[in-house]
Amino acid sequence: MTSDIFSLEGKDIWVIGGAGYLGQATVKLLLDSGAQVLCVDLENQAQQFAASLNNDHLTAATLDVRDEEEMNYFVDSKIKERGVPHGLVILTFGSTHKHFEYLTGKDFDEVNHNGLTATFLLARRVGTEMEKMDRGNIVLFSSMYGSVSPDPRVYELPMNVNPIEYGVGKAGIVQMTKYLAVHWAKKGIRCNCISPGPFPHPTVQKKEAAFVSRLEQKVPMGRVGKPEEVAGAVTFLLTDAAGYITGQNIFVDGGWTIW
Repeated sequence: MTSDIFSLEGKDIWVIGGAGYLGQATVKLLLDSGAQVLCVDLENQAQQFAASLNNDHLTAATLDVRDEEEMNYFVDSKIKERGVPHGLVILTFGSTHKHFEYLTGKDFDEVNHNGLTATFLLARRVGTEMEKMDRGNIVLFSSMYGSVSPDPRVYELPMNVNPIEYGVGKAGIVQMTKYLAVHWAKKGIRCNCISPGPFPHPTVQKKEAAFVSRLEQKVPMGRVGKPEEVAGAVTFLLTDAAGYITGQNIFVDGGWTIW
């Protein structure tokens, strides 16, 4: 019984943004846990990642979630091919990387359409199909910066302070998680959220060692995160072991947000 509740054998999981840094680790662990995985990303990124794994349980697909019409067609066609997924993971986000002073209203709106509105539309579209099956599991992605503000002292030049539009959007994801969890609670659908802490890309870790060191000093555990640590939290939430957990925002941040 213990092993069964941690297994994803026979489950179909869609991972949107699955070819990114955290997405790749998540896809790999889901496959190791027995899931069939649909890895979705922009352009040919998912296809390139899938080719590197050569796993029969992994299918790659391309989608621009910013286009609502394309997204609806994508969901309909994939459900026709695969059936309604057991799990949906959405890792997409938006950011301008612009300084606070130069951010325009158009920039702000575009980023939050990409990261917030598109997440809502996709989660609602797939969740509505899950509702017909009386089962489903949705994991959204926020960030530590959806709950706390970035410390400017960490972001010395040439780094830019994590932008405001990113944090505002990620805060919205946390509330969206709670709303969706209540909305579908009696329909057998759980919805939870992951808030990663500092997980700088390997390129940043290599080129900006001083910045990474400052990040580490802000973390009680004294180090930045490893992508498989996010993957572990996502996978847990998708299993029956988390069957009584819904509406929660799980911080995977080494303790960043506790002091």
